Amino acid sequence: MDDTETNDGYTLLPTAPPLDDYLRLRRDSGLTPVTAEQGAPAVVGAWSACHVVDGTGTPVAMGRVLGDGGWYFHVVDVATDPAHQRRGLGRVVVEWLLADVRDRAPEGAYVSLIGDPPGQRLYRSLGFEDVTPSVGMGMVLGPQD
Repeated sequence: MDDTETNDGYTLLPTAPPLDDYLRLRRDSGLTPVTAEQGAPAVVGAWSACHVVDGTGTPVAMGRVLGDGGWYFHVVDVATDPAHQRRGLGRVVVEWLLADVRDRAPEGAYVSLIGDPPGQRLYRSLGFEDVTPSVGMGMVLGPQD
C-alpha cells in the first residue's frame, strides 16, 4: 500500500516508524516502555506496520501486526502521541492494518488484539469482540534462576 493522506495534513506511511520514534510513541502514549534492544527487532519484524506523520514529518501515531501470514494475526503497538490524540489517527492506523490483512492474507484470517481501556471503544466500533470465556494472559520473562 502507498502513502495515504489523512485528515488535517497528516500522512500515513506503510512502514514502522524509526526506532527512536517507536520508543517515544510507546512511552508517551502510555504503553509499556521498551528498551532499544527490545524495540529494534520490533520495528523490522512485523508482518505489517504503519505510522502517521504530521506536516513536519514527525511520527505521531503507529501500529503493527504480528502474524504467520495464513491464519493468525495480532494487532500491537497502536499508539498516538498525546498532543495528536482525539483526531481519529488511531482509527486510521487500525483501519489501515485491517485492510492490509484483508488484502494480503487468505480469506478467514483471525485478527486479535489486547485492548487496553483507552482503546476498547475504538476496537469494538471496528468489529472486535470480547473473547470471553477466554482471557488474555501475559508474562514478562526475567533472567533464569
